[in-house]
Amino acid sequence: MSTLPSMLPVPVAAALEAADAGNTEDFLAAFAEQGVVDDWGREFRGRDAIRGWSDAEFIGKEVTLRVTGVRDDGDTTTVSAEVGGKGFNGPSDFAFTVAGDHVARMTIRG
Repeated sequence: MSTLPSMLPVPVAAALEAADAGNTEDFLAAFAEQGVVDDWGREFRGRDAIRGWSDAEFIGKEVTLRVTGVRDDGDTTTVSAEVGGKGFNGPSDFAFTVAGDHVARMTIRG
């Protein structure tokens, strides 16, 4: 992953760095216990469900992320990235909502 922009909330940067490094435990630790991943309308709530999704479709597919842009809209930070790996490849947006020190929600859209 290219160097992340310094304005990213710490939990967002931690989740992205962990995913790009293939570190599932650190990726999950970035999420609140009942955090949610919304992958194009399919929701995975809680760290166990997020782990199952990630093992099958994200870190388990050796995802790589090259950040191409960041924008803030109120309490949501959206990171645009070029996704690579053995799963989906191409541009995608990851919208993060943070609560305290953790990611409460990560929504993936194209």
